[in-house]
Amino acid sequence: MQETVISSVEVIKLNIPYKEPFVISLGVIPSATNVVVKINTNTGLTGIGECAPFVFIVGETQETVFELAQQIGKLLKGKDPFAIEDRLAEIDRAVQGNPTMKSAFDMALYDLLAKQANLPLYKLLGGSNTREIYTDMTISIGSPEKMANDALEFKKAGFPAIKLKLGTTTEADVARVKAIREAVGMDYPIRIDANQGWDPVTAIKTLNELNKYNIEHCEEPIPHWNNKELVRVRENSPISIMADESVFDHHDAFRLASMGACDYFNIKFSKSGGIYNALKIVAVAESAGIKCQVGCMSESRYALTALMHVVAARKSIVHYDIDSSLMLAEDPVTGGIEYKGNGKWELGDTPGIGAGFDESYLENMERVIV
Repeated sequence: MQETVISSVEVIKLNIPYKEPFVISLGVIPSATNVVVKINTNTGLTGIGECAPFVFIVGETQETVFELAQQIGKLLKGKDPFAIEDRLAEIDRAVQGNPTMKSAFDMALYDLLAKQANLPLYKLLGGSNTREIYTDMTISIGSPEKMANDALEFKKAGFPAIKLKLGTTTEADVARVKAIREAVGMDYPIRIDANQGWDPVTAIKTLNELNKYNIEHCEEPIPHWNNKELVRVRENSPISIMADESVFDHHDAFRLASMGACDYFNIKFSKSGGIYNALKIVAVAESAGIKCQVGCMSESRYALTALMHVVAARKSIVHYDIDSSLMLAEDPVTGGIEYKGNGKWELGDTPGIGAGFDESYLENMERVIV
């Protein structure tokens, strides 16, 4: 039987506009500027990966990913795509950091392996597609009136929960949540995300003032590097704390769990470097008795489909922030997860990740074949 090796790698810029600019405490995002990686083999199989670089979170841009991915393509040519641990170790040795770029290759390699096994990825990972998965919907920073109107619209649309972007001043953030609670009532689930926007004193003050508004949890209240003070925030907060920007990989997860710094981990492929490390974070979380959420940057429905496979494979993932493609103005993805309304995503049983991209959409994008 012919040995399967990597014959070429395609790197493609993927630009998709948002329906409206997305605003968080770290900056404004007008469009998704992603990168698609296709790993082709000599036996005709192709694995596809997608990543969404956020420069103010991971320090990567579409341009840096596009250039580095071409170098990684040269490194991988002629090698066994199914030896995922070996391939990812080679990429790690070749390039320091850059988890978003690495996540695209990781995703493409897993897609190839599952296709070779003729299994949907979640089955390859030992999971089962039996749970119903509903995403929350995220509201970007704006005036209390606009955020309240958005919240009410999402509640009417059937989303089971909303996530509010905060992280400005105590007065302004409390006013936003107060207006939203007046619009949607006290029982509708609300989660908040400060994106590192508060200092420790402001975080403790704000979280205590927000407690009366029935908040489920708060993501990354203070700067990601300040793990010691995150412990103090958690100890003094009546609202559960979720680590996001402070947990990139399993090493971060182990440190935070050892310190008692958070109640939840938020896993994103663009931070973890992909599926391989995401599963390690889940393992650390399970060992420490910590539950997980999966989240996204500006990924299309393709990368969200890959994320759903991991959700189907790990029951300790209990919160789902899988909404980025719902904010985009266009959907260039074929196959993949289907949106059923009311926040519900449905995952199919096609081998591999089970999705692809409309070539007519990609033909207008910048592309390099290695």
